[in-house]
Amino acid sequence: MKNILFKPTITAAIALLLTCSCQDKSIVVQAPEMELSQAGLIPRPLEITENEQAFALYKDSYILVADSSEAMKNLGRFTVEKIFQKTGLLLKVNPKNPHKGAPKIKILWEVPTLKSAIHEGNKNLSAYLKNPYEVSEAYTLSVGEQEVVLQGVSAAGLFRGIQTLRQLIPEKASVGLAQDPLWVLAGGYISDAPYYAYRGAMLDVARHFFNTSEVKRFIDQLAYYKINTLHLHLTDDQGWRIAIDAWPKLTAVGGSKEVGGGLGGYYSKEQYIDLVAYAAKHFISIVPEVDMPGHTNAASVAYPFLNGNGKTPALYTGTEVGFSTWDANNEKVYDFVTDVVGEIAAMSPGPYFHLGGDESHVTEKMDYITFIDRVSEIVKQAGKTPIGWDEIVTAHTDETAVAQFWASEENAAIAVQKGMKVLLSPAKKAYLDMQYQEDSPYGLHWAGYVPVDTAYMWTPETYAKGVPKELILGIEAPLWSETVSNSDEIEFMAFPRLPGYAELAWTTPALRSWDHYKARLAKQSHFFDRYQINYYRSAKIDWETTVSDPKTLGKD
Repeated sequence: MKNILFKPTITAAIALLLTCSCQDKSIVVQAPEMELSQAGLIPRPLEITENEQAFALYKDSYILVADSSEAMKNLGRFTVEKIFQKTGLLLKVNPKNPHKGAPKIKILWEVPTLKSAIHEGNKNLSAYLKNPYEVSEAYTLSVGEQEVVLQGVSAAGLFRGIQTLRQLIPEKASVGLAQDPLWVLAGGYISDAPYYAYRGAMLDVARHFFNTSEVKRFIDQLAYYKINTLHLHLTDDQGWRIAIDAWPKLTAVGGSKEVGGGLGGYYSKEQYIDLVAYAAKHFISIVPEVDMPGHTNAASVAYPFLNGNGKTPALYTGTEVGFSTWDANNEKVYDFVTDVVGEIAAMSPGPYFHLGGDESHVTEKMDYITFIDRVSEIVKQAGKTPIGWDEIVTAHTDETAVAQFWASEENAAIAVQKGMKVLLSPAKKAYLDMQYQEDSPYGLHWAGYVPVDTAYMWTPETYAKGVPKELILGIEAPLWSETVSNSDEIEFMAFPRLPGYAELAWTTPALRSWDHYKARLAKQSHFFDRYQINYYRSAKIDWETTVSDPKTLGKD
């Protein structure tokens, strides 16, 4: 498959004259500094076609949405907000008396151009349209002289297209004859759809607790790169971070500490519901995880019957793993799990519930199998698809569950034999808590160092031996928080690697290229700086902005 790219004969040095009626003033629009294909879009779109036109965004521009539905209203409001943040322009949505001739942004439901592309021989797009999930996030974006037209079959697809529009708006304005600032977009057409249905990141809020503002900030960043899933690791040995009505000591006792001995914290049910709703507004689904039967010390401190040894453990603030377990032969444990899964599932509208299952080193093998089998059924009874770390395939799991491959290729192969979907999170490539290099101030390196090129330069479709593309659910980049305790540190570990994982999950393999990607990544420094994202300035990237904080300069 090859990206079809039509380049215009016009160069950036030639001026385009676009005249519109704006308070009887003519506006001269200079040609954009770069062509559409040079805008640095991440993830890279499926198809870009360029033309000789240009679109001038300025104070009299406005937004037209297709109808008055709540979905369209929300998309219009979001577009206004993001354009204002970047340009200072406060555009109106569906104004009653728009300025005659003012260029506009149209957001529409229909996508006839996507379907017609098949008949024009676009094999790239034809392959995508076979999968309804990916098609639901497909969009087209047309940039002309008088209008930008965004089309999609769903609100999710339109939202993904808005992220592309945000990246197309230049960083600097030019000035026309009327002295009005103009943000000039290069003309052309983008046709786009994701390669994988599941494009995710994980945030460990158990080792260190992150409040709702910090999580929402992370959600904002994920949405910009078209990531559609946030996996929250809600429980571990160090802390239990979500309120359960039936078992109040889980948070009162189990949520009181974190790694290093600091005060922990937890989400009330109202706060968790608010997080889920905030994510949904950004077309991101939250996958809740309760890790069990290992990684369970905090819960056993609150309710000692869970561990089955008759002893009450102490609160744990270290970082070792594998020392805790629950009693797989106690029916009261499964009553407890049923309550927990039921309450969390009721607050989580997404399709998945993560049951953990990793590093249960002190759990007897048959007990582990018994436990995973029972809990998988509890999850399904709650109306969710079970996901677990790749160890769960050693139980009697089947194609109704998802295995998250993080360490064992052997387990991934077993998952394939069972017909299970596999979620790719190989620690050596995709763990955001791995250090960039030896002197990185945060992170670990038990799986190796993961500089920005290593994070991008792997092929998900062939990385796990014997896992065919049709059984790959998608890609998730986990961020464990043993060494990470605030938003600055989250961002330092996530950026600039996270955009690369977003591209690996969104963009067709034929269009992935390190050389092409690193040139586009260099332009993302503008976004990082504008939103004060504390990113790691890897020396492997020729960033477009100057270093504002020498501490973040990479040496790799």
